[in-house]
Amino acid sequence: MSLAKDTALEVIQKEIEAIKTLEHIIDNNFEEMVSTIYNAEGKLILTGVGKSGHIARKIASTMSSIGIPSVFLHPNEALHGDLGVISKEDVVLALSNSGESVEIIAMIPYIKAINCKLISITNKKNSTLAKESDLNISLNIEKEACPLNLAPTSSTTAMLVLGDALSMSLLNVSGFKEEDFALLHPAGFLGKKLKQVKDIAHFGQDVPVVKKDAKIYEAIIEITKKGFGATTVVDEEGNLIGILTDGDIRRIMETKVDIHMAKAYDFCTKSPKTISKTDIIAKALNIMESYKITVLVVIEDKRPIGILHLHDILRSGIS
Repeated sequence: MSLAKDTALEVIQKEIEAIKTLEHIIDNNFEEMVSTIYNAEGKLILTGVGKSGHIARKIASTMSSIGIPSVFLHPNEALHGDLGVISKEDVVLALSNSGESVEIIAMIPYIKAINCKLISITNKKNSTLAKESDLNISLNIEKEACPLNLAPTSSTTAMLVLGDALSMSLLNVSGFKEEDFALLHPAGFLGKKLKQVKDIAHFGQDVPVVKKDAKIYEAIIEITKKGFGATTVVDEEGNLIGILTDGDIRRIMETKVDIHMAKAYDFCTKSPKTISKTDIIAKALNIMESYKITVLVVIEDKRPIGILHLHDILRSGIS
């Protein structure tokens, strides 16, 4: 094997080992850090320099995307006028491999002066930053994946993974849902998938409906008129009790049933797949793919209020 491949595999293995060590530091201290961020009345401010700064930026971005108001504050900018962004209601999460970054250490007196919570992630348990923090998690990564043991590699990977662990723990603790995620990601493919069914489904007079005692030929007329390849079937109270599709009609025709006498309800699917108008489009697509169907009935209080066709999803830009 070539030197490049050998080195790559060795780096990957070392970083895997570094991540595995994190299992031992997910303890009460970690839970307290989650609680501190969750209960903060203000925002979460991430700070760090160098490679740790890049990780801090990413964690701030992830936190913001799950509804934890977060910003990245570069220590250099902070020391030249931007310290004012920090308020006593905030929590500052400082990242530093050594725990001795001069710029971060210089911020500590100000943070203490305004009585702002300071939490940190370092690689050195006895570092200045660790000791001055209200809460600290020490990674204790003994060796970098760098062959020279110089370039931050294993330590920054572990720091990033720990940041993701913090973020996802906060997501679950806060009860953050897909609908909340959609509000914060309106653009791009992800935003399209997270739109709600009500954004693309058809409602009102567009919904194909026949009563339980309707004849098959009446259902055919409704299917043709509305153009969705199916019609809902409802009882006397207007509750959904079935769906009749083009495929059902073809199978009926093959049996030579008298469509002027037979009832649509006798040949319809009695437990049609349904969805709520507030469900996300990704969920609707998943149901369609799982059951190999092209139409979903949108219901509310057991009544069919809308209809969603696979073509509506495709037209929205999702495939």
